[in-house]
Amino acid sequence: MTSSQPPTETPAADPVEDAKPAAAAPIAEGKKQIRKEQLRVLYTSPGFIVGVLIVGFWILASVLPGVLTSFDPKEFVEAGPRVKPGSEAWLGTDKNGWDVYTRVIYGARKILTIAPISTAVAIMVGTFLGLIMGYYKGWVDEILSRVIEAILSIPIILMAIVIIFTFGRSTTVIIGTIAVLFVPAITRTIRSAAIAESDLDYVMSAKMRGESGFFIVTREILPNVVGLVVVEGTVRLGYAIFTYTTLAFLGFVGGNITDADWGIDVSQNYEQIARDIWWPSIFPAAAIASLVIGVNLIADSIDKAVKS
Repeated sequence: MTSSQPPTETPAADPVEDAKPAAAAPIAEGKKQIRKEQLRVLYTSPGFIVGVLIVGFWILASVLPGVLTSFDPKEFVEAGPRVKPGSEAWLGTDKNGWDVYTRVIYGARKILTIAPISTAVAIMVGTFLGLIMGYYKGWVDEILSRVIEAILSIPIILMAIVIIFTFGRSTTVIIGTIAVLFVPAITRTIRSAAIAESDLDYVMSAKMRGESGFFIVTREILPNVVGLVVVEGTVRLGYAIFTYTTLAFLGFVGGNITDADWGIDVSQNYEQIARDIWWPSIFPAAAIASLVIGVNLIADSIDKAVKS
């Protein structure tokens, strides 16, 4: 007599689980296509191309100044002091007989070291605080918002001078000072974006799955505000350049005043404009303006690409 055993039951497929990969694939493909379109808009933007060329030139000047000039920034040239721009000296010479063109080239180094580093620090801290405030809200948001409002109520330059007088004029202090000045504004921008994102379905879904707050902030919300972070970073870089040169003009940065520095050179020579000796101060000022314009062109192009 043959014994009969009950047939083994195959577990029924979960239609929800099976639908997840199928639903995720089109979403991922759609996001990839959007990124490609945004990059296409960015790379074909005339403003972006011009901005990259301007900023690229000054980066080259800061990294390899010897490629663009054969003089030393403190070298007395044969043309002599206070020579107007011409064949002897392209941008003229200053009161010390130093070549203005060479000092403009070498002057890019310090500003393109301090401004990007301080901006990067401000972006990291501001993004972190903004995400925390926007996601958790409640008492965390209330306390940090009051602190930010208190900092924003103080004039930027005044606060910078107080910090520098308190902690010194070293490069580290200058970088930290500029970063502190920009953290509140960045935090508010990212906070607003995080609040908007935290109310969307994908965040609610992550909460229902039992994901931790850290996971939701870093893996869900952050990737969706990266475009805004990049735009904010490029915009703040332009402000950082202006802030540093202002502090240098006022004499609140460390180092020797004879070093090639755009802000210091403008400060040392601007009074001579009344005597029709305009080139030692105008050309460093023009260099500052050109760098800021280049950064702003890149920032505007990125903003348009993100919103396209």
